[in-house]
Amino acid sequence: MKQIRFIYKYFKHAFSAKHTRGFRIHSPFIYNFTCFVIYEKKPFYVFSKIETLRQSLLKNNNKILITDFGTGINREKTIKSVAIRSLKTEKYGQLFFRIVNYLGSKEMLELGTSLGITTSYLAAVSTDIRCTTMEGCPQIAATAADNFKQLKLDNVNLVVGNIDEKLATVLEKTEKLDFVFIDANHRYEPLMRYFEQILPKLHDKSVLIIDDLYWSADMEKAWETLKNHPKVSATIDLFQVGIIFLNPELNKIHYKMRY
Repeated sequence: MKQIRFIYKYFKHAFSAKHTRGFRIHSPFIYNFTCFVIYEKKPFYVFSKIETLRQSLLKNNNKILITDFGTGINREKTIKSVAIRSLKTEKYGQLFFRIVNYLGSKEMLELGTSLGITTSYLAAVSTDIRCTTMEGCPQIAATAADNFKQLKLDNVNLVVGNIDEKLATVLEKTEKLDFVFIDANHRYEPLMRYFEQILPKLHDKSVLIIDDLYWSADMEKAWETLKNHPKVSATIDLFQVGIIFLNPELNKIHYKMRY
């Protein structure tokens, strides 16, 4: 039933998307962002290294113990099965790279490291970037840490433990955030709580990305609430992820695009 709902939501999104490839966009900033970031396909040299690592994870049958703070159930899974289920696809990792590169983001926070592929795309933009990423499961985090070493990413600060318990401490040590990616607890209350905790560290030029907008009715509710938040100026709905802008100079408008 959940899969049928997801497919229905996908086709509904695809048919209702009115701003694909810059169509009907009047904001110069959003138009340029759409043309030169979202639909730009220029490859960067580091992409192939990260994708080679992804392929090795998708073939890795070593088992690790999964700690799930959401369900409270611990179980063994192969790294391969974790990679198949949790890694963002190549096009989204590379989209995040382009966003960070285009906006010149330096201070970043990711909630939900998984095996570290998306984190690697974020941190690989520049050695000047400081990327803090948080992962609840110790063995998944250990695998991600090994992956960062393979890619020689020394600018990643990996925080291991329950995000609900550790986020406040991380934010206390953070002056500001330019880019935030939330791919953690996919429920309304935790997501809204994370947003409100992070919000004081954001500024007008910050960008926040929410993963899995249509994963559940709860996530859809959270996305609608975020779109209407007084601090949110504009959003882009790509179905898999939502991009949030806080710049008050942008008109309050919400774009929906096929990607």
